[in-house]
Amino acid sequence: MKKLDRWKFTGKNGEFKVENVDQSTYLYFPLANEAEMMSAITPRLHGDIKTGQNTFAMRPVSLEDLHNTKSARNFWLKVNDREVWSATGNSAAQFAKKFSDQTETVELNAGLLWHKITRTNEKLSLKSEVTNFVPTNSDTVELMQVKIKNTGPEDLKIEPTAAVPIYGRSADNLRDHRHVTSLLHRTKTIEKGVVVKPTLSFDERGHKPNEVSYAVLGAEADGKAPVGFFPVLEDYIGDGGNLEWPEAVVLSSDDYLKAGAEIDGYETMGALKFEEITLRGGAEAAYIIAISTAEEEVDFEKLAAKYCSQEAFEKHLAENKKFWQQKLNVVDIDSADQEFNQWMKWVSLQPILRRIYGCSFLPSHDYGRGGRGWRDLWQDCLALLLMEPEPVRDLLYNNFSGVRIDGSNATIIGSEPGEFKADRNNIKRVWMDHGAWPLMTTKLYIDQSGDLDFLLKEQSYFENGSELKAQNGEIYQGSIIEHLLVQHLTHFFDVGEHNNCLLKNGDWNDGLDMAENRGESVAFTALYGSNLLDLAELLKALAAEKSIKKIELAAELSILLDTVEEDFDYQSVEYKREVLSDYRSRCESGISGQKIDFNLKELTADLEAKGESIFEHLNQNEWIETKAGDKFYNGYYDDDGQRLEGDHPKGVRMTLTGQVFPIMAGAADQDQIKQVVDSADKYLKDLSVGGYRLNTDFKELKTNLGRLFGFAYGHKENGAMFSHMAVMYSNALYKQGFAEAGDKVIDYIYQHCKDFDTSRTYPGIPEYINQRGRGMYPYLTGSASWLLLTVVTQIFGVRGELGNLVLDPKLLKKHFDPAAKAAVKTIFADKLLNISYFNKNQLGVKDYQVQEVKINGQSVNFENKAGAAVVERSLISKQHDQEVNIEVILN
Repeated sequence: MKKLDRWKFTGKNGEFKVENVDQSTYLYFPLANEAEMMSAITPRLHGDIKTGQNTFAMRPVSLEDLHNTKSARNFWLKVNDREVWSATGNSAAQFAKKFSDQTETVELNAGLLWHKITRTNEKLSLKSEVTNFVPTNSDTVELMQVKIKNTGPEDLKIEPTAAVPIYGRSADNLRDHRHVTSLLHRTKTIEKGVVVKPTLSFDERGHKPNEVSYAVLGAEADGKAPVGFFPVLEDYIGDGGNLEWPEAVVLSSDDYLKAGAEIDGYETMGALKFEEITLRGGAEAAYIIAISTAEEEVDFEKLAAKYCSQEAFEKHLAENKKFWQQKLNVVDIDSADQEFNQWMKWVSLQPILRRIYGCSFLPSHDYGRGGRGWRDLWQDCLALLLMEPEPVRDLLYNNFSGVRIDGSNATIIGSEPGEFKADRNNIKRVWMDHGAWPLMTTKLYIDQSGDLDFLLKEQSYFENGSELKAQNGEIYQGSIIEHLLVQHLTHFFDVGEHNNCLLKNGDWNDGLDMAENRGESVAFTALYGSNLLDLAELLKALAAEKSIKKIELAAELSILLDTVEEDFDYQSVEYKREVLSDYRSRCESGISGQKIDFNLKELTADLEAKGESIFEHLNQNEWIETKAGDKFYNGYYDDDGQRLEGDHPKGVRMTLTGQVFPIMAGAADQDQIKQVVDSADKYLKDLSVGGYRLNTDFKELKTNLGRLFGFAYGHKENGAMFSHMAVMYSNALYKQGFAEAGDKVIDYIYQHCKDFDTSRTYPGIPEYINQRGRGMYPYLTGSASWLLLTVVTQIFGVRGELGNLVLDPKLLKKHFDPAAKAAVKTIFADKLLNISYFNKNQLGVKDYQVQEVKINGQSVNFENKAGAAVVERSLISKQHDQEVNIEVILN
């Protein structure tokens, strides 16, 4: 097979095209709106359509289902009473000729959530152009326009039939009572389509009356209805036929039903037969198909009238393009690499897609039943703070209600903001990193907004599926500060025998799930250390701004704030365990509900003592040197209490995670960072997979650490280039002043993704790159939030500091265009900032600092902090226009 050309951007809003796109089997594309309609579509229009786990309009698909036609949107043409051609490429004959017949070409053109496939067959003198998207209103419908063009001089007689199998039930029924649930189907034909409403829902929720209807509707360009329907799957395909060669099409069956028919108890087929036409040379015909899932009574006749015409389709498509363009234009990158700028459009879209799809509902993400995890809630808000900051305060506040008083949290996340449920199967699983993310996101929010009052706002705690109650039976609430303290202090004391935080059921790496007794996460111990110091700084700022000296906290916290009143020994594991045991026993007997005042200076000193003790411990005990002289951090201990990284009979072992967080936290000094970078380049860098692998090959099945070692090396958590951790590595390097090294990490990923013949991914960042170099699990990955955060706040250096604007660019020479300019657009202080950096002397990143700042043409004063400019928030907020232009002169 010939080498595939990479995708090419064709516009300024992320539009791109790919030629011969059907030669890549596992590609898919998301189509969605914010009203719960979620679709996946491939170059041959396979995929599924759903609004949730229990409401699939088309059959649920996983990755390996993408190369069959059980769930394909199809459009058939019977040509001149002889040839049968699928305008979407889904016929047995076309697939058989795929590798030998060069008469058919396929091209993809796509943009922000619209997808168009053009298929040309020279032998038949036919070209199809199929465009799909989901309208950006509250309707849960996917629209499809099929244009058929006669590319030859001779007239063609055409018999068109649209064909979409309607699954119409829960994903659970794919193998659980698949046939029995078809007996629930009540199917009818209306003027423009086929509608099915099952009588009951029949899944793990129990047998309940069903209120959801599914429909395939269609019309010609002018709104003319089909001439008939094949609403039963077995009648449509015929005995001996199948969806790739259906009897109704191949034999031009006239045994179709008219509007008004009702059929009960069979698998439903949305097959719409249109009137036979003669298509003259050069002429074109168009058909509009609407696939709908309605969770309430909907008038499908009105829905068909609303969408099923070419005029309506084009109107809603234009609205779709405008909606997503406006939504994503609030963050815009303008560097010298225009392709990178366009690629970042898709990266910016990804956090929004994860909010819509959760961590399920795309073919690679066939685990879970919808929703997001605890970690996802907080990390997705990182991107939201840069793109749509207005709702973030409420989202953060609601999320804190998932914290338990013991420092853990709910792990089943509901669909509504602040909705948490009991843990699956009543098994309480604890990921030790979960307590760290809320502070990181909250700190970003406060730095961006200056809203220190948020820390004093009171919220409830989670307990046994509801809200925690005090001993008096009343719902207990504590401040957000208290929630953050609970999360960090409990983890500080919850240590293993080497004085690092216990790993429990895993940390960020969910694959490290088999060391819950003696396993330790050194990596996230570092993060908790820096978080304790950041929390201390927030308390200092709170005390200064609010002129307060004391803060009210739960009386039980006095046990964990041990430096305030007692002697302490943070190098003693036994001491830490005794403190935590005392706290937990007090809470298990029921929280008292009493609060006491804590002196803020003493509280701040306590947090600083804890944070500094962690850094001291890491550098004394976890900084290792191999026999070859390489130096880096150990990241873990296994369930036998054995150190994971360093020299080993099977080769040096190293993890990227173990390096990222000591660097990001500030535990490592400049010399240590240099040595880590050298070691990572030696043991983890592999450009064939897009950069830095997550770990070296351990060459063993470590059942004393985690399931990931059961995966083949180079796949997913076992040694893949895992974008999330790689991007966090870049962020950490930028944060500590290693801009060139940080840039390489991102550039390796970007350049690899651009190599479409190897990566086989559309624009955007995949979750990981497998051993063959393929991008895996696209769209729904937390790495997109971290990449957007890194580009805006580190590379372009635009971020907040307790509400003031910081301009601290780490742009390299290559980022500036020929006019020595690099620009970024983002939201800050409720304004849309257009920030342009000028580096007229072409200085390197270590040679320049901010010399002058102009707001709307006027020079303003700023505080110089180590070459960065800190601009008072009021200078931004007082501007009258919504868009504010800022020019920054570097010298």
